[in-house]
Amino acid sequence: MSNFRQTPLTCSGHTRPVVYLAFSDITQYGYYLISACKDGKPMLRQGETGDWIGTFEGHKGAVWGAALNREATRAATGAADFTAKIWDAVSGDELHTFSHKHIVKSVDFSRDSKLLLTASQEKKLKIFDLEKHEAEPKVFAGHKDTLKCAIFTKDAQQLISASDDKTVRVWDVNNESEIKQLEFANPPNGLELSRDGSVLVVTSGCVTSFWDTGSFEKIKEFEAPTQLYSASLHHQKDVFVCGGEDFKMYKYDYESGAEIESFKGHFGPVHCVRFSPDGELYASGSEDGTLRLWQTTVGKTYGLWKCVLADETSTPTTDTVPQSAPQQAVKAEA
Repeated sequence: MSNFRQTPLTCSGHTRPVVYLAFSDITQYGYYLISACKDGKPMLRQGETGDWIGTFEGHKGAVWGAALNREATRAATGAADFTAKIWDAVSGDELHTFSHKHIVKSVDFSRDSKLLLTASQEKKLKIFDLEKHEAEPKVFAGHKDTLKCAIFTKDAQQLISASDDKTVRVWDVNNESEIKQLEFANPPNGLELSRDGSVLVVTSGCVTSFWDTGSFEKIKEFEAPTQLYSASLHHQKDVFVCGGEDFKMYKYDYESGAEIESFKGHFGPVHCVRFSPDGELYASGSEDGTLRLWQTTVGKTYGLWKCVLADETSTPTTDTVPQSAPQQAVKAEA
């Protein structure tokens, strides 16, 4: 592949920094990508190409967190307007709003789509029953500072949360109690669960660390040359990618920690990074207001990539609404 260069697809449309993104699983129509942005307008895209499908409209403040359920039939968002919202990801309709007492920084679905997890600047985690909207949520308290993000484990029996108090905490869903606390030298900025659920990925300072979700003992950690905000592990566990303050995307060998490649494509810090569910690409969101899609195997024909040669200078973009996206009908911006 030495005759090929990394040429990211640039996904425009947002007007402020993109702070979080998430993929669905692979569905009969492919897979989908949702982005959270400070412009208050989360967007849905076709995952393989980055083609814009539509925008979820209704928040009155910056959107900090976003999630799709596995089937891409439901979306969730958390925002600075003190709410978390559930959306029909096919029609774009708002289905329900869950009020909070402070900014909602993170949202996550359980794998069966029956539960919604939120983390807010109340320093509390809440689990809402999506089949009983009016029921009181389960509440988990204990962090001493602002929550950054929170996720379910694969079986939804545990929660994992990260906070500015320099801890990652593990909680028992049934007992509503803390069962493990991991301490860091710097506030953890990002969490990710590997696709098989066995490895927790944490970014903190310049370090990406990997933890066994059975014991929550550290497996390994590697340091990057910049402060990191997000990292993602390939489902084959051979490489991981990360990004942060220096505008670059880094790819490392998971076994040795050796840098494989690095690219500066964004024009601002990289806030979020995720591998696609098939592992063929990874997406990044930045302070520059764009998402970019990067090939895992540079030069492979996939999506909109057509084996761009090293001496070619054009960069493909995906700024138009695809004609092939009728399976999703999310409300478009005027």
